[in-house]
Amino acid sequence: MSTVASAPVKANRLKTSSLNNQLVNDYWAEVFEAKQNGKLVCWYEGVAINPLMQAADVAWVHGEAWSALLAARNNEEPAQTAAEHRGYLKELCSYARTHIGCGVLAQKRGAEASGSSFADALGAGLLGERVPAPDMFISAYPYCSTGQQWDEMLYRLFGKRIPIFNISVPWVWGNKKDSQYLGGSEFNEAVQFMVRQLRECMNFIAEHTGRKYDFDRLCEIMSYVKQAGRLRMEAMDLCMAKPAPASFFDWTTSLAPVNFIKGGPAIVDYFTKVKAEVQERLAAGEGAVRNEQYRLFWDGIMNWNKIGWLANKFAGYEANMVAGRYTHMGFWHEWESIDVQDPLAGMAINYLVCPINLSAPLMIEEIIKLCRKYEIDGMVLHAARTCRAFSNPQYLIAEAVQKRLGIPVAFIEGDMVDESFYKDEIVSSRVEAMLEAIESRRRAGIAA
Repeated sequence: MSTVASAPVKANRLKTSSLNNQLVNDYWAEVFEAKQNGKLVCWYEGVAINPLMQAADVAWVHGEAWSALLAARNNEEPAQTAAEHRGYLKELCSYARTHIGCGVLAQKRGAEASGSSFADALGAGLLGERVPAPDMFISAYPYCSTGQQWDEMLYRLFGKRIPIFNISVPWVWGNKKDSQYLGGSEFNEAVQFMVRQLRECMNFIAEHTGRKYDFDRLCEIMSYVKQAGRLRMEAMDLCMAKPAPASFFDWTTSLAPVNFIKGGPAIVDYFTKVKAEVQERLAAGEGAVRNEQYRLFWDGIMNWNKIGWLANKFAGYEANMVAGRYTHMGFWHEWESIDVQDPLAGMAINYLVCPINLSAPLMIEEIIKLCRKYEIDGMVLHAARTCRAFSNPQYLIAEAVQKRLGIPVAFIEGDMVDESFYKDEIVSSRVEAMLEAIESRRRAGIAA
């Protein structure tokens, strides 16, 4: 088994993924200027409904994306502390706790205060305090019960004065005789139920902007989203090669353009460049991990405080985290379902099959397909301490891949944006045990 080198080992991260930082900075700079430019600001959580706001010229703060940014920029602590002092326990979803903490801080400075520019707030370490306060709330959370109450807590926090709209994303049970992934009567009924709600949400947005909703603009936006989704999935497919030219950590870094960044030429250009770099690496035989020995699958949500750290850690083991449920089973991954002339059904389909909204049997089948597709040797299950929605089915997933594919697994604990739950010594011991199991199988001549 490879061990961590005595000298620091760095993952060979995609160069183009650094362009994501500029897209993110430009986006948040625009959000911070929204109110001065006469725009309403919507706080929302859950699936990527931002095209609905973009078509109506409403700015948006996606709660999970904002909390992840705070963690990635080491600005999360003030908001988390503010929420805890308000009575929200540390075991509450750290996304929600961080975002609610921003609401608490907004109350202290005055909900309508604009604060400062994004760059100034970042420089002062005051991002959480100065994010623009909401003019409306929209919730579109699948499965997770915390997510479905998150906006309700914010609604109460702001004195029940700000309009709120809830989109109910039905759980995909898949237990009828004709049920299948993306098909069957149950799924088709759920799609139509979602489409009706999306239309109602458009009416809600139009009512509060005072303008007729621009459906043609939504179609145009979704044409860019569809192109970006296609390019992203095509680039990830290229990682079936050995060595894989990119890793799960590259794909997590590249989520913003298919999660909350405005749909337009910029996101298509971004993934065009990402795919081109992956193709260049493929032609040169260049891997995301130099001397790739192990191909791993990441199950669970990402630890946003530790992206670079974990990428380098696994590179030190000569292990490439090739794919994951979080990246490969969400974020417009079913791009082919989007009809740009009438995109609502395709939007609904992508929302319904996000990584936490499928029943265990359906989800496991999709994970098994990915493990076979990318020829995975082992699975790391990141049990995010405060995200039960992702962690709940992980023992079933682990049991299935071990029995059906013979893949060794390692359970590690951490969190999305609360670094205190991560213990590096425990992670190291469990990952090393998994790699030893892979080596043992190889010596016995057993293929994964």
